[in-house]
Amino acid sequence: MSQTQTICSLNDRFRQGDMNIQGKILITSGLNHLLAEQDREASELLKKVQDYSDFDEDNDPHGEHDFGAFLYLGEKCFWKIDGVDAPSHGGIEVCQTGFVRSQFN
Repeated sequence: MSQTQTICSLNDRFRQGDMNIQGKILITSGLNHLLAEQDREASELLKKVQDYSDFDEDNDPHGEHDFGAFLYLGEKCFWKIDGVDAPSHGGIEVCQTGFVRSQFN
């Protein structure tokens, strides 16, 4: 498996909720405010990230499945996964951090 395929696999597993992938998920305060205003749960927003599959050459030029965007409650929302590059793990640390934010925060 190439390094790109390994990163893609780790990102997909983390994004889809694989509990064996160590990491954390951060939701911006603006989106938390929107969720509260609309009386919605963060799990609903995270489900959209988990189900995201609209990868193409324009939004995923490196084939790592580390970024996406979608409309949610009238807001353009973005998600991004950053992995930690650690030499002690052959250049890939199995620790991902996911960020979800809206266009306006």
